[in-house]
Amino acid sequence: MAEQVAIAGAKAAAGPYDGAPSRSVAVEGALLRKAAIGSFIGNFVEWFDYASYGYFATIVAVVFFPRESATAGLLSAYAVFAISFVVRPFGGAIWGHFGDRFGRRKALSLSILVMSGATFCIALLPSYAEVGLLSPVLLLLVRVIQGFSASGEYAGASAFLAEYAPEGRRGVYTSIVPASTAAGLLFGSLLAALLHATLNAQQLQEFGWRLPFLLAAPFGLVGRYIRVRLEDSPRFREIETSHHLAGAPVSELLRKHRGRMLIAFGVTCLNAVGFYLILSYMPVYLSTQMGMGATESFLAATISLITYIGFIFLMGSLSDRAGRKTMLVAASICFALFTVPLFKSLAGAGFATIVLIQVVFGGLLTMNDGTLPCFLSEIFPTRVRYSGFAFTFNAANALFGGTAPFVATWLIGATGSKLAPAWYLVGASCVALVAMLLSQETARRPLADS
Repeated sequence: MAEQVAIAGAKAAAGPYDGAPSRSVAVEGALLRKAAIGSFIGNFVEWFDYASYGYFATIVAVVFFPRESATAGLLSAYAVFAISFVVRPFGGAIWGHFGDRFGRRKALSLSILVMSGATFCIALLPSYAEVGLLSPVLLLLVRVIQGFSASGEYAGASAFLAEYAPEGRRGVYTSIVPASTAAGLLFGSLLAALLHATLNAQQLQEFGWRLPFLLAAPFGLVGRYIRVRLEDSPRFREIETSHHLAGAPVSELLRKHRGRMLIAFGVTCLNAVGFYLILSYMPVYLSTQMGMGATESFLAATISLITYIGFIFLMGSLSDRAGRKTMLVAASICFALFTVPLFKSLAGAGFATIVLIQVVFGGLLTMNDGTLPCFLSEIFPTRVRYSGFAFTFNAANALFGGTAPFVATWLIGATGSKLAPAWYLVGASCVALVAMLLSQETARRPLADS
């Protein structure tokens, strides 16, 4: 099973634990495995749902919007994708408050139910040809609900695992969360490639695009079943028992931790832009700008995602050894230096070269993505960890992540340059670099109320 592969990868990357295992580590070992599985499945479901929309964006444009032009329809589809992110900072604040006040497990168990239900509803929506403007309005409504529920997932799962993981291994265990994200994208890419290969254009528009969204219901129920049977994290139980819970987590963040919030927001900008451009938008970019066939572009994405998952665990493990700041600074510098040359290399490249370029891009992104969830968990104290992570992560994704495919498509049209998305990614890397240069190393500190 995918989640078993993820746990095995985390253990292999972590290597043998040098310190003598404490009694608490031994007691929590079984719970850690369950927490890892629950975090993996829930995040997998969320990002499979998001991948399905991204990979079928060109078809969504035809089904839900007037057929003025291919570019206008695609921009409309990406606009709905971007607007659904507007609610994510608010959702992050709400889910963060809920998770910091009532427990990580309760928040995660509810968020996956809302997410999978909203995604399932997309499969049932009528087309523009059937109900006119009501069709995109309904799509936008469901996407907003998706965005709200998703805002609590990544942050909650990361904080949950960080609070379970033993000292010296937090990086590799929290890397399960971005690995599950990549696994969700991978499954979405595989399914998209299969459907494009077996169905013609008319069949895809009539019913094929709906099939991935229908899978959300059973996936979500499985994830919910696992999560409601978990115990909450040891760190949360400690502050709950000692009556040290924050009464108003977001208010406390704004009073005491504004500097940490700015650093967290800044470094997440690179993750937001890079993630959506490289892992979600790239197949569409290859097919619309590079003349690559849809099946081949999805196949290239699939191959690169397989290597991406392996890189994630490696980078998580390296962050335990080298430190979070070192890894995140290196990621920013590499993107600033190599993004434009790599994009230039896509022009006229054969299939093997394109796959290699995507693998390199994926490796660069995992330097950030495999380290970020642990860094964002460590930078905030336990009382406000969920809220701090969720609000800053979702604010950056709302401004720069969800809008990345739209901005990339618009920039190409406005400038006439196919390299415009590359320069946008370079800009995000510079913002992240400044943020990390202003930060302190967190890997060596205990996960406490610092």
